[in-house]
Amino acid sequence: MNLTAESHRVPLSDGNSIPLLGLGTYADPQKDHYSKLRDCKAFHYTGEMFRTKTPKGSCLEAVKIAIDAGYRHIDGAFVYFNEHEVGQAIREKIAEGKIKREDIFYCGKLWNTCHPPELVRPTLEKTLKILQLDYVDLYIIELPMAFKPGDALYPKDENGKFIYHETDLCATWEALEACKDAGLAKSIGVSNFNRRQLEMIMNKPGLKYKPVSNQVECHPYFTQPKLLEFCRQHDIVIVGYSPLGTSRDESWVNVSSPPLLKDPVLNAIGKKYNKTAAQIALRFNVQRGVVVIPKSFNPQRIRENFQIFDFSLTEKEMKEIEALNKNVRYVELLMIMKRLLLHAISYIGLDLRQFKEESLTFKILLSHGSEIHTFIPHAISLVPCELHSFQNK
Repeated sequence: MNLTAESHRVPLSDGNSIPLLGLGTYADPQKDHYSKLRDCKAFHYTGEMFRTKTPKGSCLEAVKIAIDAGYRHIDGAFVYFNEHEVGQAIREKIAEGKIKREDIFYCGKLWNTCHPPELVRPTLEKTLKILQLDYVDLYIIELPMAFKPGDALYPKDENGKFIYHETDLCATWEALEACKDAGLAKSIGVSNFNRRQLEMIMNKPGLKYKPVSNQVECHPYFTQPKLLEFCRQHDIVIVGYSPLGTSRDESWVNVSSPPLLKDPVLNAIGKKYNKTAAQIALRFNVQRGVVVIPKSFNPQRIRENFQIFDFSLTEKEMKEIEALNKNVRYVELLMIMKRLLLHAISYIGLDLRQFKEESLTFKILLSHGSEIHTFIPHAISLVPCELHSFQNK
């Protein structure tokens, strides 16, 4: 694969293409505003009513710097609360004559409260209104689980527990297919789907378009070999989020995980090429055909992350990095894991009064050995987790 800064797109199964390197735009909400974020009115969001840990305008400047540096792929989402800045940056660069709209690949995401088919198109249209763009290049189902539909993005009951909602992923997918037919999305895909969930979509009667991509966590400590091979066999491109393994948002992330960028192997290889450990980690994935979307609002890091097309790793170095895999998942998606544990408890028939929502652990469940092993196939079909804790027992 001959990759250059100017030409590093890979084909999608629907005839479109995606740049292998993109800019992630997730912005951590300030803790004093997190409760507002959880209770916000989804369809009244204007982009001005929430604060994040990054100052207002940071995303705008980051996207403009990225485009100037050569990025043509921007990854965003409605729930990042900065799509208005992303759209403004794209439009300003088009007005400057730096790019044309067709040069930019923008990925948006369908949030958990919007899975019912009748909500899919209005939600995408809301995203397009915020972006002030006519279409997105890729629209994906962000998670294979749903919250209760309504105004609150993170609906909770009177006890502060998430309110989940049964979802028909096939019906949601059909609504995405209609959005593609309407020209609102050039391509459609999924995120955080496991093999069974992908098969559910692909084996759906009357399938019109299969997912072109699956966005999942992927980096040298979590190389996703089985999922990557399955997706390759079915012409589904893996898009790796957290490719540098450095996110530290406690609501989503296992902050006790080892820091990837301090790994001695990555740093030793980086020294050979006069590159950073981050550049080596990014090059590793793009060289094996995995799209990466490192998030940064730091101008220097944005530019550094793009400088991965002037060298290539040897086969020996690729194998050395592959050997670093520890199945370390930084983004544990704790809200999904809690739901999984509740399903497990219900399946086994335990008394829910034994548990407190914030202290559910695998330990108690593992004491029910044979029963939890029976539950595993059902659990895997529910969430995008490999459940190493269960399987290793």
